[in-house]
Amino acid sequence: MLSAVERKIEQFIADLNDKEVSRLYTQLPHGKRLRAKLILKIAGSSLSVVKTAAIVEMIHAASLLHDDVIDDAYTRRSKPSLNALYGNKTAIMLGDILYSKGFLELNNISADVAKVISNAVVQLSLGELKDVSLSKTFNLDKELYLEMIYQKTASLMEASAGAAALLAGKPKEAYMIYGRNLGLAFQMIDDILDITADAETLGKPSLHDFEEGKTTLPYIYLYEVLGNDEKEKLRSLHAKKLTEQEQLWIKTIMQKYQVIQKSYLEAKVLIEEAIALMNERGEHALSSIAMQMIERDF
Repeated sequence: MLSAVERKIEQFIADLNDKEVSRLYTQLPHGKRLRAKLILKIAGSSLSVVKTAAIVEMIHAASLLHDDVIDDAYTRRSKPSLNALYGNKTAIMLGDILYSKGFLELNNISADVAKVISNAVVQLSLGELKDVSLSKTFNLDKELYLEMIYQKTASLMEASAGAAALLAGKPKEAYMIYGRNLGLAFQMIDDILDITADAETLGKPSLHDFEEGKTTLPYIYLYEVLGNDEKEKLRSLHAKKLTEQEQLWIKTIMQKYQVIQKSYLEAKVLIEEAIALMNERGEHALSSIAMQMIERDF
């Protein structure tokens, strides 16, 4: 039923009656549509469910447009980002249009669904701001990192599952826990892949996060086990363009201290909790989606 979601998004865009917006939207990568898949798996394929899935994907697309501007990211999925092609102003405004249209259409679903998703967008924006603030320093506070990735990534996944549960008449709380765990693990794996995957697979340079000033979970764990000299060296490399030799040093010491494995296991625990929660309810398709989070390579 993802095709129905795509058609509904296209309809929402066409409703705007703006040729430039329509043209710009066609150049955005569709991605995995993970949030839409979750909603459809939980709630089925009624018109209100399809509309909700379309709205959530529009909101997600808007957040990525803003994220690329904030991060000075000029590629997304190995293709030039919209801000690279048309500038930051165009990317920001298209994001604002997608947000606004999404909120407008939410009014036609239900007040409860609108509240759940709107709250997630507030959290998402707070997380984006926190990400910017944390990138200005060499952050070693794991709790701050977890709070940021919850707000920036997991909150919308959590809301997608919760909204779908509301539409399906299922217990919202259990599904929101599932979505939250899924979102946290998804971002942890993304942060790991930024280190372990090559640029071609990532669609962006390897170790890009660290060069942008982000100290993700592997770096936090790495710093804890380094000696004083190595700690100082790692700090000196933070938020700067890395040479191949410097990249190799970081990857080598991460392998030496097995911090990638430690970070991966933390994501795996979250996924296992989510799977157990869904298996209790006979939601085996959702368990399968959860497993894909930690088995993916991009």
